[in-house]
Amino acid sequence: MKIFTIIYFIGIFIEMAIRAPIRRAQRGDAKSEQRITTQEKTLLGLLFLAMFFIPIIYAFTNWLDFANYTLPAWAGWLGVAIFVLALFIFWRAHVDLGLNWSPSLEIREKHELITKGIYKLIRHPMYASQWLWVIAQPLLLQNWVAGFLNLLIFIPFYFLRVQAEEKMMLDSFGEEYKNYMQKTGGVIPKF
Repeated sequence: MKIFTIIYFIGIFIEMAIRAPIRRAQRGDAKSEQRITTQEKTLLGLLFLAMFFIPIIYAFTNWLDFANYTLPAWAGWLGVAIFVLALFIFWRAHVDLGLNWSPSLEIREKHELITKGIYKLIRHPMYASQWLWVIAQPLLLQNWVAGFLNLLIFIPFYFLRVQAEEKMMLDSFGEEYKNYMQKTGGVIPKF
């Protein structure tokens, strides 16, 4: 495996390690509301496929070799830098959000609106980290399928999910969330 492919998989394991303690702590937590649709489940499954399973096929078989391309080394290292930034934002979002994090559209019984830390700058840092991830992936996994499939699936997921999430937050937190929306950007800070 190439160094950039190894770095990609190290990033996958770092991301799993960031989420693991929160998932354990949330077991058995009561949810006051869930808005999980079949569409969301399907897109989450496809994202897992494009982010994890297809890269494994790319790394450990020759099945996708027909779609390989080669970039200069600096492009791979740029991918590493973007990837590290994505992981940092992902980590910071989880630290600031704590047990309020959910993999899907859910509100927990003791859910709080978090507006501190990275959430003081942007409302959706996890999506910001995912945008960076899908930009870095084709620089690290230099294959038209393994590199770009995650981006192609993330684009519709992002637009559908953020719209539903914003509606749920407005329904749950009302005017407080509306004021928060006016002060902060979605995935890019307001200046």
